[in-house]
Amino acid sequence: MKLALVQHNVVFGDPDTNYEQVEALIKEAQKNADVIVLPELWTTGYDLTRLDQISDTHGETTKHFIHDLAKTYQVHIVAGSIAKRTKSGVYNTMLVYGPTGDLLHEYDKAHLFRLMDEEKYLHQGDKTASFSLGAVQAAGVICYDIRFPEFIRTHMINGQQVLFVAAEWPKPRLDHWRALLLSRAIENQCYVVACNRAGSDPANTFAGHSVIIGPWGEIIAEAGEEATILYGEANLEQVDDVRNQIPVFQDRRPTIYDVQG
Repeated sequence: MKLALVQHNVVFGDPDTNYEQVEALIKEAQKNADVIVLPELWTTGYDLTRLDQISDTHGETTKHFIHDLAKTYQVHIVAGSIAKRTKSGVYNTMLVYGPTGDLLHEYDKAHLFRLMDEEKYLHQGDKTASFSLGAVQAAGVICYDIRFPEFIRTHMINGQQVLFVAAEWPKPRLDHWRALLLSRAIENQCYVVACNRAGSDPANTFAGHSVIIGPWGEIIAEAGEEATILYGEANLEQVDDVRNQIPVFQDRRPTIYDVQG
């Protein structure tokens, strides 16, 4: 699997400019990848107070946009997440498209981050985050979700090989970003493909450091802080090799785990 992570410098509150820039970045990324990954809220950034004006009604504009790009370039696109407006409110929604332009999955962020006021402007989702990219079993989560290992594990116990993460993770907690992603890769013996944004907005500076991590916890590729496209490859056979050497999933004892808290 050839991967391209678009570490985009999201323009605060300006969907039109972000669509234009992301289209050019995907055009470039598809030359060397069959799976392209975008960051969290890449159409609007964290301009939460204006979501009633700039969020995408039912995600339709973005869905048409990504559909056309995936079909044109015949690539999978894990299209980060967008602010999707519905009758019940605005959700932070991940979209996943296949190379024929088909919508493979739609996931609403389950855990809202209070430090950035998400709970004031967004509705939390309750859908599962698992999907397939052809023969590849995967899951996709959004930013704060990675702090909930029991949630991630529920999406990795049925043979999933890759965990995709879309984020707008702030620079002050860069160490947490790296440590949490490494932990999720090691404990689930999977690839972690995590695309963060670059740049800043009026309230935050973001960490960048998009990263591809292998199932042994090895760093395959990692970006710096600046806007870039990060490339790397995942050898999915390695997932089975690691799981056979250390049979964590076979040795689980879920009957004695109490995670209801």
